[in-house]
Amino acid sequence: MPLQFTYPFYYEPHVLAIRASEELQQYLKLHHQNLNQYGLGKANEPSYGKMYGVLVVKDREGEIGYLSAYSGEIYERSAHTRFVPPLHDKFAANSYFFKNCEPLNELNRKIESIEKDEEYLRLKEEVDEVSRVNAQKIKDQKARNNERRRIRRAERRKKERTSNHKGLAALLSKHNQESLNDKFLYREYKIYLQQAADQKKEELRPIEEQLEKYKIERKAKSNVLQNWLFEQYDFLNATGEKANVLKIFNQLDIDLPPSGAGDCAMPKLLQYAYKNNLYPLCMAEFWWGRSPSSQVRKQGTYYPSCRSKCEPILGHMLKGLNVAPNPMLTNPAAGKEIEIIYEDEFMLAVNKPFEFLSVPGKNINDSVYSRMKLRYPEATGPLIVHRLDMSTSGIMLIAKTKDAHKNLQQQFIKRSVSKSYVALLDGRVKEERGSIDLPLRVDLDHRPCQLVDHEHGKQAITKYEVIESRGEQTLIRFFPVTGRTHQLRVHAAHPLGLNAPILGDDLYGKKKDRLWLHAFSISLKHPSTDKQMRFRVPHQF
Repeated sequence: MPLQFTYPFYYEPHVLAIRASEELQQYLKLHHQNLNQYGLGKANEPSYGKMYGVLVVKDREGEIGYLSAYSGEIYERSAHTRFVPPLHDKFAANSYFFKNCEPLNELNRKIESIEKDEEYLRLKEEVDEVSRVNAQKIKDQKARNNERRRIRRAERRKKERTSNHKGLAALLSKHNQESLNDKFLYREYKIYLQQAADQKKEELRPIEEQLEKYKIERKAKSNVLQNWLFEQYDFLNATGEKANVLKIFNQLDIDLPPSGAGDCAMPKLLQYAYKNNLYPLCMAEFWWGRSPSSQVRKQGTYYPSCRSKCEPILGHMLKGLNVAPNPMLTNPAAGKEIEIIYEDEFMLAVNKPFEFLSVPGKNINDSVYSRMKLRYPEATGPLIVHRLDMSTSGIMLIAKTKDAHKNLQQQFIKRSVSKSYVALLDGRVKEERGSIDLPLRVDLDHRPCQLVDHEHGKQAITKYEVIESRGEQTLIRFFPVTGRTHQLRVHAAHPLGLNAPILGDDLYGKKKDRLWLHAFSISLKHPSTDKQMRFRVPHQF
């Protein structure tokens, strides 16, 4: 029996939660008629998987069982016989939400009708084309004016060398008038082109005003309906207290909770347990189905509850339970030492142990920075030149002086520093070598995780070569071209990358004794002597 309830944001499932999860997964495998809605259909199907949760509970007679739930809805069905019901079934027939969705749907239809209208699309295309052509015309005219200015300048220089001052004065007067004429004509030309563009935009304006009116109306109605829905989500906790979504998030100075708050698996499970006098013992959440195109989700892998939606709600719902402490508050660097592999008066290179912060965190101060600050109290530089993830071991550079720090940072900015990492992947890699180009940005719902975003993400490029295959595992060397947060971890795990997470990756794969990723080598120029240097620290893989 678990001694404490699971801390939901960083955990290893208890054996009872694992048994319950495996039984639920068997149910999902057997119900083939539902496979597409879980994202397990053909590769070209647009559907993706879901997050599922189990809650092991005890009733008043001491009997042990479990509840199961899924996050969100399945084909606009909040309720399903195999899973606990939602706090509010918004898709129930004749529900307030369902009735008030129709005006929103009507507005959506009107907006879609305008956006697909051939006349609207034709006018938009014409306006865009006029704007593009006008921009080019203005650019060409500016180039002609610049060329005329260059010719006048050359004429003046020639006159200065070959003529008297009287002739030069006349030329300067002539050039001055030409310059004024060019500026006047340039301004008038821009006005003329703008008037032509405005005339074309005027044809489009009534349609766009109507479109904007519909969108404003839709947003207002949607906000009213969403706030009403949040008020229906009245969450219990183990002490019997109630609080709805709006109250919970308002206490955190968050005016508008994220959409879908309260529809995740864990709030559903805890609410059902409290309402039916069942005592929560432990929990687990796992992904089932195809991974979304942006995130890394592996079928059957356990994941923590989401931060943006669930953390405030579960903060209320877990009150009164004996919850395991947050393991992230324990200093993982306690008892570990930093090995110095090179040192001079300007810089040093160290071997950072795994599970060791590079810089102080929100709750833990012990880090490479704090250790170096104690060791070198007279150092004038900011010390830390670059960082490694807490879970990654290997080489870090430290600057002792301000000038050395500036020099080394410039080398990183200009990408003249070469780095390589060695990792053991949980899976096979088909190609012996290659390159991964997947842009990344932070996942706002699951910080500090990163996701692939081709529209808003920053470019992230990793080159790799396989060292050796070890059955179902692959030893690999990474050469990062860019240095984005979790770049190697996402590029290894993502289906569009190598589709093989780094062994022990608790964010994008499965937790083990450690993250098997090591900063193996680094090449750079010495910040003072400009001598080329290379450091290596052997891996233990």
